[in-house]
Amino acid sequence: MANSAQARKRARQSVKQRAHNASLRTAFRTAVKKVLKAVEAGDKAAAQAVYQESVKIIDCIADKGVFHKNKAARHKSRLSAKVKALA
Repeated sequence: MANSAQARKRARQSVKQRAHNASLRTAFRTAVKKVLKAVEAGDKAAAQAVYQESVKIIDCIADKGVFHKNKAARHKSRLSAKVKALA
């Protein structure tokens, strides 16, 4: 357990930050799943629209450092390839 006041405050802050990061990770996964669902539906126009929205979310989360930028780029690349394959 934290002994100093500073350590106690850091412990409180880390709990809050961990909860916030968890919600961002969930948003990332949800964005990816939305695109995959749209691709499976087979509607290219809808899939492209969902993809554009998801890219914004994925980039935002990567910028915050919740996920590495390369991981975000890898996901975007794979999703983009699936959307393009609908043609």
